[in-house]
Amino acid sequence: MRRMLKDKRALVTGSTSGIGLAVARALAAEGAEVILNGLGDPGEIARLCDELGALYNGANLMDAAAIATMMGEIGPIDILVNNAGMQHVAAIEAFPADKWDSILALNLTAAFHTTRLAVPRMKERGWGRIINTASAHSAVASPFKSAYVAAKHGLAGFTKTIALELATHGITANCISPGYVWTPLVENQIPDTMAARGMTREEVMNDILLAKQPTKQFIAPEDVAALAVFLCTPAARGITGASYAIDGGWTAE
Repeated sequence: MRRMLKDKRALVTGSTSGIGLAVARALAAEGAEVILNGLGDPGEIARLCDELGALYNGANLMDAAAIATMMGEIGPIDILVNNAGMQHVAAIEAFPADKWDSILALNLTAAFHTTRLAVPRMKERGWGRIINTASAHSAVASPFKSAYVAAKHGLAGFTKTIALELATHGITANCISPGYVWTPLVENQIPDTMAARGMTREEVMNDILLAKQPTKQFIAPEDVAALAVFLCTPAARGITGASYAIDGGWTAE
């Protein structure tokens, strides 16, 4: 049976672990040639490339020049998944300015640079899919996450804008907005949240993280990946400028 994304090339940023890796695996399973990007052990990244038949580019996405070099090196792509992100948890008066700058650079500005450089070839081909990993925090806020919430709100607005600009070119742009997915990004913010709120690890997980999600379960990365694949299929050609919540009911309240 012909795989749905055969002959398509996909760049997935932040794809050496977590949601990005799940998306990369799902796209590869449908026949796409995948380019991985992210941090990690070189040996493990090499193993992932072998597993997926993927390429790898380790560009620093907080550096506009490095992004431009990466986009030139990898060549034209049909699918762009802007997934790379980072988090820091602190009260506004204690929030480090350098952390604010880094979070905005990686979670928002990097998506601008990859998109602006990918779009011209997508227009030439008359086909493209841009998928931005936003968050439930693109629609609602939580205390102590000022930079992350600002970046994700911005990413949702950016997605709507480019969807309108590209609507007549066969290119769609959509957000996937997960709730808490059990990934390194979520696990790594637990200590900061413990410190900011004076709570134990168990209290943070049960009373802060899963308290937001009526299902009381973390979202599976594979569920996010399945939605990403769907947005690349012909059945989703009329969907653009949308934000798909996959948050266990969090934003329904």
